[in-house]
Amino acid sequence: MVNEAAVNKILTLLAKKEATSRQPFNRFTDLSAQDEMELSFNYVFHVALFRRLTYIGRPPVKSAFYVTNPEVAHLVKIHAIMTDHSPLQVEMFEEREAAANWLGVSIDCLEME
Repeated sequence: MVNEAAVNKILTLLAKKEATSRQPFNRFTDLSAQDEMELSFNYVFHVALFRRLTYIGRPPVKSAFYVTNPEVAHLVKIHAIMTDHSPLQVEMFEEREAAANWLGVSIDCLEME
């Protein structure tokens, strides 16, 4: 289940990785196994705004979300709208292959191990 605690952990790990990485890196988030998320509109709005503000002045990166559930898609769309016109290029996909193509990687790179 994706909830605020889980997202907060991910944000902490992402911030550490961004701070220590020499090169900007694209991201892939597989939410296809999620039937629902315990996240409010306000929380998603604030996370997206936080990410947008903390990424000002950095090189562009792509963030692909693989989503198959309409309820989950709604929350990802909020994130995408809030990060629009920023270095965070957020897109949502219903197929892994399309996400891989957009990210410029092979489908194998996106498969879970």
